[in-house]
Amino acid sequence: MKKPASHTNLPDAADPVVWIGHVATYDPDRIWLTDSQDHSYADLDQKMREMAARLLAMGVKAGDRVAVQVEKSREALELYYGCLWLGAIYMPLNSGYTDAEIAWFLADAEPALFVVDPGSHHLGRDVRVCTLADIITKPAATLGERRLFDANTQAAMLYTSGTTGKPKGAMLTRGNLASSAATLAKAWCFTPEDILIHALPIFHVHGLFVATNTVLAAGASMLFLDKFDSDRVIDGFGRGTVLMGVPTFYTRLLANPRLTPDACRSMRLFVSGSAPLLAETHRDFARRTGQAILERYGMTETMMNTSNPYHGVRVPGTVGPPLPGVSLRVTDAESGALLPQGEIGMIEVKGPNLFKGYWRNPEKTAAEHRADGYFITGDLGKIDEAGYVHIIGRGKDLIISGGLNIYPKEVEDALDALPGVLESAVVGVPDRDFGEAVTAIVVAQSGVALDEADLRAALSQNLARFKLPKSIHFVGELPRNTMGKVQKAVLREQYGSASGD
Repeated sequence: MKKPASHTNLPDAADPVVWIGHVATYDPDRIWLTDSQDHSYADLDQKMREMAARLLAMGVKAGDRVAVQVEKSREALELYYGCLWLGAIYMPLNSGYTDAEIAWFLADAEPALFVVDPGSHHLGRDVRVCTLADIITKPAATLGERRLFDANTQAAMLYTSGTTGKPKGAMLTRGNLASSAATLAKAWCFTPEDILIHALPIFHVHGLFVATNTVLAAGASMLFLDKFDSDRVIDGFGRGTVLMGVPTFYTRLLANPRLTPDACRSMRLFVSGSAPLLAETHRDFARRTGQAILERYGMTETMMNTSNPYHGVRVPGTVGPPLPGVSLRVTDAESGALLPQGEIGMIEVKGPNLFKGYWRNPEKTAAEHRADGYFITGDLGKIDEAGYVHIIGRGKDLIISGGLNIYPKEVEDALDALPGVLESAVVGVPDRDFGEAVTAIVVAQSGVALDEADLRAALSQNLARFKLPKSIHFVGELPRNTMGKVQKAVLREQYGSASGD
């Protein structure tokens, strides 16, 4: 396994833009990203400024939201950093979202600009729509001296949700992005010699902020793939040193006979996140490659919270101790009282990684914070005697499938609106490939015969593909407790064995 050198010394500034400028000044030819060709830090610095100048010419100013729904590309990253330079708020949207979903986000966020791929149609009367090509070909304004922003200035907004209500815009600051990236770069021993194999999407925290900003924090490089393909990733092992992935990456790599210790000889680190990694997958990968996957724990509102150690034991089924600067505790979900070590309760976190709040929703922001500033994650867990955090479940019933968040209430509402459906319950069950699979349990109206394929086809009109149930089961009634609440734990246990795991 390749050994890391010492961590590079970059400016201690709460601004990834500063890191780009530093490397572009002192080592301009250093490679930042490789796609079909190499692109240097000097190239990134120039493209970032050009993007900022063109956004300015289009009327975008500091504090404006820029919504982006495009396929993965180097130019999309340049747009992101151009927004950071200008002080605009970058708002990535999953490329799988439907028109109805996008229309809601645009109405709520009121962005100054909506950037789409060619062929996309206008989704909002009051929103200016353009493509990346439109921006790149736009005459640039004169930028002048760059405005400095403090760490608490909002830099990005990503929509997330609970199990009820509409999605909420989580406001992330420049300090959130920078502190998390700098902490991970040090914790995971990143150096300028590292090359990250980037096969993640860039519309959520993992692929956009954790991966790309950690690279910048170390002055490192990326091998930039448009999507995950096990053969292309293994091809990249000969050049790369680090892979960040979701559990699905590792199950698919294990299914590839080319995955051998020799193939991984240049790699020093494999990281997994965004969804629970099965202990079995962890052990299988270690047996196959001689390397232990490093699992960590984060979420949209908090960036990264914990990590198994780079130097030390990486325990399967745990997400390691809290990262430096992050405080984590386990409390009674009802009273908020601190629980003894080893007891299961609500995970709460606090630190420079913690988001600014929910967009235009101070009530929800206040409801999910304790009086002393700790954020109530909604995740249930415990801390063992070694200080390692174990994620037990999610109080909010959030499903994470293939690294993507799915909220049962949204799928249930869509199901219940279909003809012939009386009611439904949606749960996540263990799945070897995706971590969790969306499973729906449906009660039909009296005398109605429902078809699984027909329901899934109807759902696809209003829900992104990753939210569609992998399986739909039909029952006469849903299990309820004495208060009439659907017992989802019973459903998870009953249908978990039917998931094919």
